[in-house]
Amino acid sequence: MNYLIVVLSDRIKAEAAYLALEKQDIKSTILGKGYKTADEFGLIDPKEPARKQVKLMALWLVPFGFFAGFSFSFITNLQTFAWAGEIGNHIVGGLLGAVSGGLGSLFVGGGVGLFAGSGDALAYRNRLNANKYLIIVKSSESIIQKATPIIRQFGPENIQCYADNTLSE
Repeated sequence: MNYLIVVLSDRIKAEAAYLALEKQDIKSTILGKGYKTADEFGLIDPKEPARKQVKLMALWLVPFGFFAGFSFSFITNLQTFAWAGEIGNHIVGGLLGAVSGGLGSLFVGGGVGLFAGSGDALAYRNRLNANKYLIIVKSSESIIQKATPIIRQFGPENIQCYADNTLSE
């Protein structure tokens, strides 16, 4: 299955392009104000999988970090914090290890994507937030090739084709 995603500046162009495609028996979907939203269509917010991955990584990295920090402090018998006493030093070492595990889950688990964002889905969501309209044609390569010249008549801001290479059984 292939996708053709077109960004149009206003609703009138989007509706005209949709109708022109419909006249050629090409099924398409309009995303934008008054039509489907990105969530309804299934345009994934890249921050959501990053949040899930960070939480999953933290679930095991924070306790592991605590254990590693506690063990390191116990084995080396460091007295870094004189005010904490012997057991307190080991606990502080464990807490510092847990913080390190939390930071590890943030960076390794995809937390950078929470702040920076990436992928085309975010760019399309930003265009929808700027009151632009998307027309999406989901079909075979030959239909996509047939739809592209029809869409170009309407002066799109952007045209992008994607091939879905996932295997389905």
